[in-house]
Amino acid sequence: MPKINGNEIRPGNVLEHNGGLWAAVKVDHVKPGKGGAFAQVELRNLRNGSKLNERFRSADKVERVRLEQKDQQFLYETDGMLVFMDSETFEQIELPAEMLGERRPFLQDGMVVQIEYYESEPLNATLPQKVTCKVAETEPVVKGQTAANSFKPAVLDNGVKVMVPPFVGQDEDIVVNTETMEYAERA
Repeated sequence: MPKINGNEIRPGNVLEHNGGLWAAVKVDHVKPGKGGAFAQVELRNLRNGSKLNERFRSADKVERVRLEQKDQQFLYETDGMLVFMDSETFEQIELPAEMLGERRPFLQDGMVVQIEYYESEPLNATLPQKVTCKVAETEPVVKGQTAANSFKPAVLDNGVKVMVPPFVGQDEDIVVNTETMEYAERA
């Protein structure tokens, strides 16, 4: 596995640190007036979800891990476990539903999800960036309300609340960005 300098760490990198696998969530490069520059890195443990703040100087070497990514189809949920199937080998795996966190409601039947593996252990699941949802309830359009950037609250068919533009009505399909959990466009 390649070793990288502490100042080369980027958000999204997976590192082997203190005997565990950690994903870099946030990286701030700090140049104090006195002393050498360093990278302040917020890390999230891929196995148990715990967080850690760590300082890496440019001279520090860290092990960067490459995860294998596979597209797998979501089949169903049972007892808090999500069942996915590999579309090439038809092999099925179960992952805990909390792995998706607040993005869990966007998972739909038959959706293809990218699952990241370290050796043969599944560590992370990434939903498609854009998902189509139906607006379950929202306020009716108010005539004459043309103020720029005036968004209104809406509840989607999966129970998630998002802000939508005034022209979006009830029972309309919209596209939601799963990374920012925000309205993207009309479907």
